[in-house]
Amino acid sequence: MVQNERSRMLGEMDMKKLVPKVSLPIMVSMIVQALYNVVDSIFVARYNPNALTAVSLAYPVQMLMIALSVGMAVGIGSLLSRKMGAGQRQEARRAAWNGMLIEGAGCLIFMVIGLFFAPSILRLLVSENLQNADSIREMSTTYLTIVTTFSQGVFMAVLFERMLQATGNTVNSMLTQLAGAITNIILDPIMIFGLLGFPALGVAGAAVATVIGQYVSAGLGFFLNQRRNPELKLKLEDFALDAALIGAIMAVGLPSTVMQAIGSVMNVGMNGLLSSFAQGNAAVNVLNVYFKLQSFVFMPVFGLGSGMIAIVGYNYGARNRQRVYQAIQVALTWAAGIMLVGMLIFQLFPDLLMSIFDSDAEPEVARQMREMGVVALRIISWNFLPAAIGITLSNVFQAVGKGVYSMMMSICRQLLVLLPVAYLLKAVFGTVDAVWWCFVIAEGVSLVMCLLLYRRCDRMMLKPLDLPQADA
Repeated sequence: MVQNERSRMLGEMDMKKLVPKVSLPIMVSMIVQALYNVVDSIFVARYNPNALTAVSLAYPVQMLMIALSVGMAVGIGSLLSRKMGAGQRQEARRAAWNGMLIEGAGCLIFMVIGLFFAPSILRLLVSENLQNADSIREMSTTYLTIVTTFSQGVFMAVLFERMLQATGNTVNSMLTQLAGAITNIILDPIMIFGLLGFPALGVAGAAVATVIGQYVSAGLGFFLNQRRNPELKLKLEDFALDAALIGAIMAVGLPSTVMQAIGSVMNVGMNGLLSSFAQGNAAVNVLNVYFKLQSFVFMPVFGLGSGMIAIVGYNYGARNRQRVYQAIQVALTWAAGIMLVGMLIFQLFPDLLMSIFDSDAEPEVARQMREMGVVALRIISWNFLPAAIGITLSNVFQAVGKGVYSMMMSICRQLLVLLPVAYLLKAVFGTVDAVWWCFVIAEGVSLVMCLLLYRRCDRMMLKPLDLPQADA
């Protein structure tokens, strides 16, 4: 079977050129995604410091929604890449249809949560220890209800992004994410502050802008997949419910979902711990600001990983061990370089980074946040370099169908190590500054586990790839 140009690219192009060619468009779109997340928080913080706290406390549930949508999409993308690498084009299109059904089911779950359970969830998440707890809870409920009830956009957007990425069509994947991000950035100040004749909606405006951006991304993704991605163009004749394909998607998608959902559990645990300090509002906001800022460093590495999953998955399916190794080596070099630059910025300019989120309404709150945040950014950023290795090898596990390994790493990092260490540091030292070291300790433990799992994966799955050719 004659492969098209993109398939030949994944299987034949020099790896030092291929990795950036496939990954850079995704990395650019990820940076824009990070930008609109930060812009969202900047506008919300300037509207009202309590609004930033409200969005921060709703964020864990929003993270669960993103975890399910992206986690299943990782499973879909991994399977599509392997099917394409093995030359099974029709099977790949059938897998895409089954992936759409899975994403649709996930969307329904969060619609129900938004319509019926948002107030109850926020009663649990918003601590009474916080100042203005009732107002914060009301704003959190409003934000969460909107983004979950209208979650169709995010579930379909990530599906079409992964379908485009699976064939190396990362430029069009980038365009879908850019469209949604730019839409959100434009609408945020208009809807939050009531510009151009719109009413000032505050936190509700931030949620509406986010949802509209997701729908724009999903619509453009569907259009580009149908017009410019012929290998995975959705046709009714290819639709067939297939338990084996659903199982293959779940084998990678469920561990990936759990891996990302663990971050939500960690966020809830950390918010609860930080709320117990005297400056609980400021501490919760600093944690949220850190996650927004570090996304500028981590998102490009995640984008690099998305490109690498397509490359490694394709060449693993084609049983080309040497190209799999080359992809891993090049990706590790890029990831380490990005993380090193990020760490230096966090170490040298933390005050400047924190000043972006200053509140015009309450300068004293802004001062507390900045002082606390400077210490936090310098401490936590020591985990960036080990994270570069962990993220890259975790993507290798997902690409070859061993998503459970990635899940094990996340459970170790964020549940078995990070939270217990955070509570231990508080008990021993009693200060917020000491608690931030839990991120560094957890990343170090996770790296050791990651290297052991990669050694096992290499021995059992990668090294045997050349055996059939040797026996032939």
